[in-house]
Amino acid sequence: MKKHILMTALLVCTAAVADKPNFLFILVDDLGKQDIGIEGSTFYETPNIDALARSGMRFENGYAACQVCSPSRASIMLGTAPPRHGITQWIGAKSGMAYKRNDPVMPADYVHNLPASDTTLAEALKAGGYKTFFAGKWHLGSKGSWPEDHGFDINIGGWDKGSPSGGYFSPYKNPNLSNGPDGEALAIRLANETASFMDDHQDQPFLAYLSFYLVHGPIQTSEELCNKYRAKADKMGLTENDVRFKFDRRLPVRQVQDNPIYGGMMETLDDAVGIVLNKLKETGLDKNTVVIFTGDNGGVTSGDAFATSSLPLRGGKGRQWEGGFREPYYIRAPGVARPGSISTVPAIGMDFFPTMLELADLPLLPKQHVDGVSLVPALKGAPMPDRALFWHYPHYGNQGGEPSSIIRSGDWKLIFYHEDQRMELYNLADDIGEQADLAAKHPEKVSGLKKQLDAWLADTGAVMPEKDARFNEAKFEAKLENARTKRMRGLEEQHARFLDMEWQPNKDWWGSAARD
Repeated sequence: MKKHILMTALLVCTAAVADKPNFLFILVDDLGKQDIGIEGSTFYETPNIDALARSGMRFENGYAACQVCSPSRASIMLGTAPPRHGITQWIGAKSGMAYKRNDPVMPADYVHNLPASDTTLAEALKAGGYKTFFAGKWHLGSKGSWPEDHGFDINIGGWDKGSPSGGYFSPYKNPNLSNGPDGEALAIRLANETASFMDDHQDQPFLAYLSFYLVHGPIQTSEELCNKYRAKADKMGLTENDVRFKFDRRLPVRQVQDNPIYGGMMETLDDAVGIVLNKLKETGLDKNTVVIFTGDNGGVTSGDAFATSSLPLRGGKGRQWEGGFREPYYIRAPGVARPGSISTVPAIGMDFFPTMLELADLPLLPKQHVDGVSLVPALKGAPMPDRALFWHYPHYGNQGGEPSSIIRSGDWKLIFYHEDQRMELYNLADDIGEQADLAAKHPEKVSGLKKQLDAWLADTGAVMPEKDARFNEAKFEAKLENARTKRMRGLEEQHARFLDMEWQPNKDWWGSAARD
């Protein structure tokens, strides 16, 4: 299919490419919607990202394609939903009989490399005359399935790993990224590399894909920034909090944004975004560059580093509620989207592919980006047809999420759980925090949405988890009780210590000067 699609694109694209818009695509790892100042955070400081959001269109109902990273990233690249391309879990997670964490169902198997037979966004733009550049986190396959194997002319730092092997300061331990000066911040390095690429390719339309490893764990920042956010927490009265966590279903979940380490990481992220935006303005490229900003899944509120809070959204990364996949979703398209505009149109990761092709005046590839729609009408302020959005995650995450399939249609959201086939129904207009399950009150709505969901799962060839005969319910309940008690107490103590001015990190940071 790939060869046919690319040949068609090359034959159709006979016009000069000089007037085509450039694209700067900024993807942030594990970024919760509520981590951004313009979206409601009062603790983290994101002035550059806020300004970017105001300079184009904000999609209030913007979503990632999955609640974990690799599936979402693949869906952006391919324009297809996770069950269709087969990468339904973060690459590297155990599945099938290899999964041994004692849960009720056995997670489904999944694809471990971005399918070579598909046409990626980068390949489609390259066929249309674009120079393509990738910097940062890839996590879409092993060697042979890296960015350079899927349409990117240049790859800086993209490889197998989903987190920075050397941490957030040089030396990086990354085969595709040379080390910088000792203590150089990874995000700043990636931003500078991206800025240099854009500066060097002003005479040819380009795709600069800046995919930050931030704000994925491990959480690390500089001593200066950590102290800044400790002082800010104290000034805001946050150091007086006795309770930072609430137990929800499987794990404790963070209820407040006061983590000074994460605050420093968010500021570094914002500084890095500022570097690439300033380069566009400095060179005049901002007048003809579409800038897209989004995240691959929700913020880490439980599991991993328990770093942030997504309230009023329930849950976070890996979980089936809105905190798991509702994202900042900003598109600045000069001459197309009115600065400061806000859209309520539901948008999802698969939509970027056809949207960017239409903005570039390149032929759409509907057989490839089958699950995406172009958002150009919405960018122009025109109405768009109603449609349902779907998710399928037949796995367990590290953050307490449960294997589930989901449909959102209008304000209604149905969650189907694969462990026991129960269903939850929420009205997001009235209950953004998903606290009132309305399934028992609206059986007809449940039935109708479930039929739509089943049809979508069949159409995409979704693979389902199966009951696990190894499951031990007594051990499972003991694990839950430990999470509800001992682990909860440990988290409260640990996160209170982060705000203590005497607290010190591991020896491999601040920066990296203390490394052996």
